[in-house]
Amino acid sequence: MKGRRVYSLLGILLLLAVGYLNWSSGGGGGIRVPIPWLQPRMGFIGRNGTQFVDLDDGLPIYVNGWNSYWLMVSESGNWMVEMLRRGRAMGMSVCRTWAFSDGGPNALQISPGRFDERKFQALDLVIYEARKNHIRLILSLVNNLKAFGGKAQYVRWAQAAGVNVSTSLDPFFSDSTIKGYYKDFLKAIISRKNSYSGVRYSDEPAIFAWELINEPRCDSNSSSSLLQLIKLFLQEWIAEMASYVKSLDEKHLVTVGLEGFYGPGRTERLGINPGAWAASLGSDFIKNSAIENIDFASVHAYPDSWIPKATLEEKVKYLSSWVDSHINDSEHLLKKPVLFSEVGSQLHVKKNGSYDRDILLKIVYDKVYESASKGQAGAGALIWQLVVEGMQRYHDEFSLVAREHASTYNLILQQSCRLQNSLKKNKNASREINHICMDLPP
Repeated sequence: MKGRRVYSLLGILLLLAVGYLNWSSGGGGGIRVPIPWLQPRMGFIGRNGTQFVDLDDGLPIYVNGWNSYWLMVSESGNWMVEMLRRGRAMGMSVCRTWAFSDGGPNALQISPGRFDERKFQALDLVIYEARKNHIRLILSLVNNLKAFGGKAQYVRWAQAAGVNVSTSLDPFFSDSTIKGYYKDFLKAIISRKNSYSGVRYSDEPAIFAWELINEPRCDSNSSSSLLQLIKLFLQEWIAEMASYVKSLDEKHLVTVGLEGFYGPGRTERLGINPGAWAASLGSDFIKNSAIENIDFASVHAYPDSWIPKATLEEKVKYLSSWVDSHINDSEHLLKKPVLFSEVGSQLHVKKNGSYDRDILLKIVYDKVYESASKGQAGAGALIWQLVVEGMQRYHDEFSLVAREHASTYNLILQQSCRLQNSLKKNKNASREINHICMDLPP
């Protein structure tokens, strides 16, 4: 009997050792033994009024983070792991990335309800490595744009199945068959069991939130009455899909993925938009974000793209007003947190050597910090986008390798640290401050 107990104990220790080695390496191949209790402990994120809170301790969460949309689709897992490590090294806590790739070569969703298991395992690894690095993920679930499939792919699938869809009414938001395809995708994602950790996505605290769609727009050159109908379809679609996500997963936050444009019914706010065109895209920041099952508002900011002919001074004035307006509306009308989930600017160098990008990014950072320090709705900002060396394929006009630009790197680090240091003002705060921030002033 004694010998059997010894062998049993050795077997348990061997299993734990194998699991630990797998956990510590985060390997992309070989034997994977899911041992959830060996993963770092993380609390789920909820909200209390206009603040994000850690549900473990009830304390506020202030977000400094970044976008790397390519984490799942990059050819090399090493790039993904390195990016998560660098984000953590800059004190950042949240990364927004794509959890979709619809149709086309190397797609996650090959056709409605049919998936490439290898790609799903790539997403598993992203989530697994994020938790190892104490990073939470905002997972975006479909693209309004054609990149990686998007709405257009869902419409093509419906047409191939013989569904008579009307392109004038933006069928992605209005057609019942297409909505059914999307719901099936939601169910597959949310119920997925991670092949690296054994944890279902619905039970994974490293997922910060689900984002329904990246930058929903309903472009239309049709009559105003038809545009009103399209806007109604989008509003109903958001309500339906947010409710469906909540029926599958009560633990995670849900957001829309809006750019933040005010609709034509917001006469007093149309001047906040970057141009008259922004009110004709079918979305409305206040109406869309006010839906019951939407937990927080999302806003994007691209002054270089939205007002390309403006001077730097004009962009500064516009961006200041844009951020103020959305924080105020989130605080007083929506009574929900607002996250500036994409903040992008091109790399322009001034004569004195400073970057225009730093000036614009600092405006958002300062206003978020000011709001957060007062316990108000400004909950955080995510820079678009960070990459690592050797990733030219995934670059766009707003990409940067942070450590190659010392001024931007230091600006990101400073924002991370002052948001973390603001916790010191809370006498009940028991959360540790990142060691990189210990010597920096609040």
